[in-house]
Amino acid sequence: MRGEILGVERRRRWRDEDKLGIVMSVGVDGATVTQVAQRHDVSRQQIYTWRRELKKKGLWSPDDGALFFPVELSSAQGISDVRPAIREESVNSDPVPVELRLSNGRCLRFDGRLDGATLTQLIRAVEAA
Repeated sequence: MRGEILGVERRRRWRDEDKLGIVMSVGVDGATVTQVAQRHDVSRQQIYTWRRELKKKGLWSPDDGALFFPVELSSAQGISDVRPAIREESVNSDPVPVELRLSNGRCLRFDGRLDGATLTQLIRAVEAA
């Protein structure tokens, strides 16, 4: 039996630096995973796989390039009374990390014991920044 090659092999070899560049371009100027995948002629799943691989190798972190903004809460921003940010009944419990993604693309990470009113004020301050 004689076999014929009907097309060019589709499998490509990507260096870690190239993968990292593609993975990091997600979110730049609002680019989605789908748009980045189409731009580089790869599947969306390939980008997610590269993210996982690069994270395991320690080459990529979702926190890279994170920006921290100082937030000052004052009575001028509508805070009528000052109370502890952490509920007293939960001080002895183990902290539970919570990550909240806001509609403007920003991300808040906080202790799950944070008081609801304080969290609301924090979200409003971050959205206004």
